[in-house]
Amino acid sequence: MTYGEAKKMLSAAGQEHLLKYYDELSEEKQQNLLEQIEKLDLSFLQLIGDKKEKTAKGRLEPLGAVTIGEIEEKKDSYEKTGLKAVREGKVGAVLLAGGQGTRLGLDKPKGMLNVGVTKELYLFEQLINNLKQVVEKAGAWIPLFIMTSEKNNADTTEFFAAHDYFGYDREFVFFFIQEMAPSVSYEGKIYMEEKDKIAASPNGNGGWFSSMAKAGLLDKGKELGVEWLNVFAVDNVLQKMADPVFVGATIDSGCVCGAKVVAKADPNERVGVLCKEDGKPSIVEYYEMTEEIIHSKDENGKLLYNYGVILNYLFEVDTLVKIMNQNMPVHIVEKKIPYLDENARLVKPEEPNGYKFETLILDMIHMVDNCLSFEVEREKEFAPIKNRTGVDSLDSARELMKKNHIEL
Repeated sequence: MTYGEAKKMLSAAGQEHLLKYYDELSEEKQQNLLEQIEKLDLSFLQLIGDKKEKTAKGRLEPLGAVTIGEIEEKKDSYEKTGLKAVREGKVGAVLLAGGQGTRLGLDKPKGMLNVGVTKELYLFEQLINNLKQVVEKAGAWIPLFIMTSEKNNADTTEFFAAHDYFGYDREFVFFFIQEMAPSVSYEGKIYMEEKDKIAASPNGNGGWFSSMAKAGLLDKGKELGVEWLNVFAVDNVLQKMADPVFVGATIDSGCVCGAKVVAKADPNERVGVLCKEDGKPSIVEYYEMTEEIIHSKDENGKLLYNYGVILNYLFEVDTLVKIMNQNMPVHIVEKKIPYLDENARLVKPEEPNGYKFETLILDMIHMVDNCLSFEVEREKEFAPIKNRTGVDSLDSARELMKKNHIEL
C-alpha cells in the first residue's frame, strides 16, 4: 500500500489522523505503518454507530449431557473409536495462548507461569504433559496448533525452543498469530499507541479458526489428515486434550461438535451454560439468564440448565470451513486503552476510554447444527488459573493438581 492509497482509504473513513506523524518516521517505520493500515478492518467502526443494547436471546431450552455415569458404561467403546481417529492422524489440538499473565503478576505469556512448588513446572509444560498421555496411549503424535498474539509470539516460541518443546516432537507443533482488531475512542477514532503503531488488540477467542486459516495451517492440517480440532484454553492446568473418550463419543454421536461440561457447583455459579436457542446449540452466559431459568428443575429436582462449559470443544473441520465465511457476532467491549495524546505523549487511562472488538468461540457453537454435551469430573479436569488468590487461582489449581497426583 502506498501513502496515497492509505490517505484515500483513511480519509473516507475519517481516520486520516493515523498518518499524522508519517513524515517524522524512518522509511522502515513508514512502511510498517502502511502495512498496519492495509490490514485494518474498518467495518468494525460501523458497529459503534449501530451500538444498541445486547441482542436478546432467542427461545431457550435445556440441553442435557452424556453424564459421567453413562460415559463410564461406554468408555471402552468410545475410547476405541477415539484412539483409532488419533492413530489415523484425524485429530488435532489447538491451544489458545494469546494472553499475558498480567493479572497473575507475570509480565510474560500466561503459559510461562510456574505452577510448581518444589520444582519448576510451567503451565505450558503441564498442558504438554497432559497431551503426551494420549500420544503414549495411541502411539501417535497429535498435531498441536498454538495460537499466540503479536504481543507474546516471540516470548512463546522462544520459550518452547529453550525447553526443547517439553519433550513433544517439534515437527508436530505449529504456531500462528491471532488476528488483531483496532482499539477506538468512544467517538470511533482509532487510537495510536506509538507514532508508527496503531493501538490494536487480539480479536477474541472466536478468531482462532480464521487466524489459523490465514496462517496457512488449514492446508497443513489437511496434509496431515486432520478432520477434528480440539480447541482448549491455556489457563486450565487440568485440561485434557484430544481425549480419546471425548473424541470417540462425539464421533459416535454423529454430532459435528462436542463440548466438555461440568455440573454447576450451585445454581448461581458464574459459568456459561450449554443449552438450545431456537432449536440450535448455544451457550448462555450467567448474566443473560433470568432467575426463573437459573432455578428451573426437572421432575427429579435436577437443574435443567445444569452444565457449564470449560472451553474445551471438539469441532469437525469441514463444518468449520462451511461457517468460516459467515458473519460472527462482534462484541464491543469497553476497555482502558493506552493512547498517544495531541502532544504525542503516551497516556495510560485509569478509567475505560474506548472500545475493543472481540469475537467469541461460544458464538461458534450456535453456528453449528448440533453439539454433544459431554460431562467431565470437575476436580479432574477443571482447574482454571485466572486470579492471584482465592477462587480460580494458582493456589486452588495447585490443590487440585495435588489431588490428581501431579508432582509439584
